[in-house]
Amino acid sequence: MPDTDQQQNSNAQGGQGEGDADGGGQNASQNTGDASGGADTKPKPPEATPAAKARRNFLIVLAVLLFAGIAFFFYYRSTFTEGTDDAQVDGDLYPVSARIAGSVVQVNVTENQKVNKGDVIAIIDPADFQTQLSQAQAQLANSQAGFVQADANVPITGVQTQTQVSTSGSDVQTAIATVAQASKSVGAAQARVDQQKANALKAQLDVDRYTPLVAKDVISKQQFDQAVATAAAANAALLEAQQNVIGQQAQVQQAQSRLASARSDAEQAKRNAPKQIQVQQARATAAHADVEQNRAKLKQAELNLGYTRIIAPVTGIINKKSIAVGGNVSIGQNLMTIIPLDNLWITANYKETQLQHVRQGQEVDIKVDALGGRKYKGNVYQIGGATGSKLSLFPPENATGNYVKVVQRIPVRINLAKDANNDELLRPGYSVDPEVHVK
Repeated sequence: MPDTDQQQNSNAQGGQGEGDADGGGQNASQNTGDASGGADTKPKPPEATPAAKARRNFLIVLAVLLFAGIAFFFYYRSTFTEGTDDAQVDGDLYPVSARIAGSVVQVNVTENQKVNKGDVIAIIDPADFQTQLSQAQAQLANSQAGFVQADANVPITGVQTQTQVSTSGSDVQTAIATVAQASKSVGAAQARVDQQKANALKAQLDVDRYTPLVAKDVISKQQFDQAVATAAAANAALLEAQQNVIGQQAQVQQAQSRLASARSDAEQAKRNAPKQIQVQQARATAAHADVEQNRAKLKQAELNLGYTRIIAPVTGIINKKSIAVGGNVSIGQNLMTIIPLDNLWITANYKETQLQHVRQGQEVDIKVDALGGRKYKGNVYQIGGATGSKLSLFPPENATGNYVKVVQRIPVRINLAKDANNDELLRPGYSVDPEVHVK
């Protein structure tokens, strides 16, 4: 009984404590009543059925497996992959600009329209450029005619100079013959002078002999007069012969002058003949250069006429269209931008601490936010040469002031797998989540 009373008191105190904790006196009274009934009257908890035990075991196993899966997932991602949400789709942007100035007469595209490479997207008024083309064609024809004439004059000039050289040589030979003939004439005239001198001397001697004889009437006056006349005629003939010698000598001098002139002309003809040919060849070369220059102008005029048709350089989507019919465009003015969708890649800005195991060629899983988490395959193509901050407009200068270390990001280019964007759903600028399989 003491044990029973002690047990009852203990149970009563326990029941009173529970009643105080629960805030109700009724529970304490009932606990006291239950305790007064004795230990044999306390109800036992119902035993669990096999189905409940199986369900409980299943939930325990499921919780363990779920926890293990989550742990494995985070372990795998932290060990075998490197991911980032600082990534976007990139691609080439092709600005389309005018190569000539003019007025727009036709626009064949609209904003966000897809065009194929080679499509005519706009036309500039070609009238002025057609006129320039006609002028260039006329200038080319004129220069070609001038070249034909200059080129034909080259052999003609050669023949003319050769003829001139030959003629001047013949003139020299003729002059030499003339000098020789004149020299012979001088000799003949000098011989006649000598003959006339002898005749004059004989006639004078006859006069000298006849003078005393006529004074003694040995000869007749008539005979003496004839001797005097003969002497006078001989002196006159001598004077004539001497004048003839002087004249022949003058002719020799003239012939010699003509010979010197002919030789000078022949020498000049020989010296100038190659130069005359070179001059004519230079004219032909200049005419040919003029032809090439006008041909280049014609080519430029043809190009300018072709530039009136603005052609799409690539297949892609039209964006930022700023051209309209009736507007005037200038050379180099940006008209629109074409975004090709067949050459896109991913630029992922990884933290520098994530690049320890990233290598070129590693496979990448790419999840695109705009497409409901659609995944694409790719591979690491290259790691950037510098961090983004280093390539910014104002790179940081850490040599002065207080320094706070900041984890830098480096751009990594990820190429999409071949034919991954055949449906052309990706667009430059889409946010993506790439995961590089580093192991």
